[in-house]
Amino acid sequence: MKENTNKSLFQRFLNGIERVGNKLPDPFILFIALALIIIIASSIFSMFNASVVHPGSGEELPIKSLASGEGIQYILSSMLDNFTGFAPLGLVLAMMLGIGLSEKVGLLDYAIRKTIMKSPPALITYTVVFVGIMGNLASDAAMVLIPPLAAMVFYKVGRHPLAGLVAGYAATGAGFTANLFIAGTDVLLAGISTEAAAIIDDSITVTPVDNWYFNIVSVFVITIVGGLITDKFIEPRLGKYKGGSVEAALEEDHPKAGKGFRNAVIAGLAYIALIVIAIFIPNSPLRGEGGTIVPSPFLDGIVPIILIFFVVIGVTYGITIGKIKSSKDVSGYMAESMKDMAGYIVLIFAIAQFVNYFSWSNIGTWVAVNGADFLKEVNFTGIWLIIGYILFTAALNFLITSGSAKWALEAPVFIPMFMQLGYSPAFTQAAYRVADSSTNIVTPLMPYMVIILAFMQKYDKKAGIGTFISLMIPYSAAFLLTWIILILIFFYAGIPFGPGVTPFL
Repeated sequence: MKENTNKSLFQRFLNGIERVGNKLPDPFILFIALALIIIIASSIFSMFNASVVHPGSGEELPIKSLASGEGIQYILSSMLDNFTGFAPLGLVLAMMLGIGLSEKVGLLDYAIRKTIMKSPPALITYTVVFVGIMGNLASDAAMVLIPPLAAMVFYKVGRHPLAGLVAGYAATGAGFTANLFIAGTDVLLAGISTEAAAIIDDSITVTPVDNWYFNIVSVFVITIVGGLITDKFIEPRLGKYKGGSVEAALEEDHPKAGKGFRNAVIAGLAYIALIVIAIFIPNSPLRGEGGTIVPSPFLDGIVPIILIFFVVIGVTYGITIGKIKSSKDVSGYMAESMKDMAGYIVLIFAIAQFVNYFSWSNIGTWVAVNGADFLKEVNFTGIWLIIGYILFTAALNFLITSGSAKWALEAPVFIPMFMQLGYSPAFTQAAYRVADSSTNIVTPLMPYMVIILAFMQKYDKKAGIGTFISLMIPYSAAFLLTWIILILIFFYAGIPFGPGVTPFL
């Protein structure tokens, strides 16, 4: 009876989260509403002559009303500039030109499938998790491609397909904070972080490589943890698969796909070698003053360098298999990838207005300075403040599942506040990422949950949301605990999170 009560309470808890989350508006409308709240709040603050002393310049800044004549002029005159000048917009769209091209010609799909299929049986689980993490290069497409593929592979080698499915899904969710390469997520989050840091210091730039070292270590650590959770906990719990015969056909490769992949690898390595040579030649224009790499034009130009890399390997693969026959095909595939970004572009318009209103009114500075002062007064300023922030974001994930939307909401508040306490924006961003990646896989509100549930029911007709949650919670808890420990190791050992990036300003 007690077990049934616990199940009932748990289900009611999940249903409550689902009801609250479903009542939240679409992210676009949410940020429009937040912009309106900033307009109202700025008017109230202004009525009481609120002000704040800028921590950098020492200048006293009044809270400016967005509902005043000056504020209305700003809203109307800045709307387009806020949108087109928003740092993440151009960065992400540029990256997706290259990554999208590689995806549309089939290169990323082929690389993912072949990596899993050619894995030794004893390493299949770890290969699935590793490929899932690296699948972040294909952005959200990885969440649709990798889990069902992993289920098929598990099924074909006589293992429980649901174990493969959930391992693939957990890994693709974790991949947004772990990759050996710089991906679109790094570019997107860095742009938002830079905009948020400008509230306190507009000379600070967060680059796409600022969390790179931490991401690289995370790939191997999370691969091991995800593999162990699957082999030692999930699959034994599921037991032997007794679902009977299931049609699980793998997509046939293009006859020249192998040759295309080989040529793409050769072209990619040649391009990397060219960049390395360009960096190390005497008086290289890619090095900074005094021959430094951190900072340097190379790091400043990392996005176009990565863009060209994906264009090179995508075009090479496409030409080899015959999908690219003219320059028109290249632009055509790039245009297709831009269509997939339509929702992101719409969302960015609303986010840009909110962030800039927050900054122009000086409310952002006021919240940062007063919030930091409060934390100092209660003596809550050490690394455990960051751990508390991680747990807060992990919980918020149950209500807002969009990683970019949630960071656009949190960054203008927490980055300036933590900067006041001496923490680097890139360090705060790393803390955000581990929280977001840990629990986005377990929330029922995640859009891809429905897709994963549909694949679950292909192998188990009785599978439902409870099945999904019960299988994902071990991964979520293990990833969150592991990443918190990893953050602590990097923090106390003084390991840089990226080139020249420490936890402190």
